[in-house]
Amino acid sequence: MTRTVYLNGDYLPEHEAKVSIFDRAFLMGDGVYEVTSVLDGKLIDFKGHATRLQRSLDELDMRAPVTMDALLEIHRELVARNEITEGLVYLQITRGAPDDRDFVFPDPDTTPATIVLFTQNKPGLANSPAAKKGIKVISIADERWGRRDIKTVQLLYPSMGKMMAKKAGVDDAWLVEDGFVTEGTSNNAYFIKGNRIVTRALSNDILHGITRAAVLRFAKEAQMEVEERNFTIEEAQGADEAFITSASTFVMPVVEIDGVALGAGTPGPRALRLREIYLDESRKAAI
Repeated sequence: MTRTVYLNGDYLPEHEAKVSIFDRAFLMGDGVYEVTSVLDGKLIDFKGHATRLQRSLDELDMRAPVTMDALLEIHRELVARNEITEGLVYLQITRGAPDDRDFVFPDPDTTPATIVLFTQNKPGLANSPAAKKGIKVISIADERWGRRDIKTVQLLYPSMGKMMAKKAGVDDAWLVEDGFVTEGTSNNAYFIKGNRIVTRALSNDILHGITRAAVLRFAKEAQMEVEERNFTIEEAQGADEAFITSASTFVMPVVEIDGVALGAGTPGPRALRLREIYLDESRKAAI
């Protein structure tokens, strides 16, 4: 089935949607994005994603081309038209397409933003086989730009990191800067020691994950301790469990870091319980 996508106010078959070669996301990486999960045909944590989207736009002095209420309706319309039960909605807003290439930002009054949305059908997203066996990660140097808190489309180095992991025969990579883990290539990183979850504190160094916020809230409600601080790969290797979070993986257990197995080398009970709680509570609050 041909997907219906959204481009600058129109719902179109995917093969008819065209963006200018002068669009600044194409030429400059000048754009932001969000990915919202869909479970049971409903949007997970949409408000959190919309709030972070507005923050990213504000940080880049970029105008939102539609209201957040309108954005919600576009998401819902695409989910309905594409008959998505489990999957993702990808949203991208760029600074638009001026008449020619220039480093200087174009005038937003004469160069409107470009907005694109499309769905990805992912049957079995909630019951991922990877969650049952856990994933393996390697560590790599974090060589991204300094404003990782802005969710931009500048994803070349994270893509390179995933390819490094693939070449090493594992699933993903954790990024390390000044001796400490920042985050995963497209996710936030955690380890568990006893009843305590440790993860890096929010700053410009990491993305302010929407799933992260929800999972830490649920963990506290489940009487787990949460400690937000820097940590090393070695410290994580000595943990009882580890996991990552993102909109597309939810809570995903990590069973090996740089060749060192955690515990029995299988998903731990606390990470699996957090995944269960997250999915249950998110489904209840989905819109």
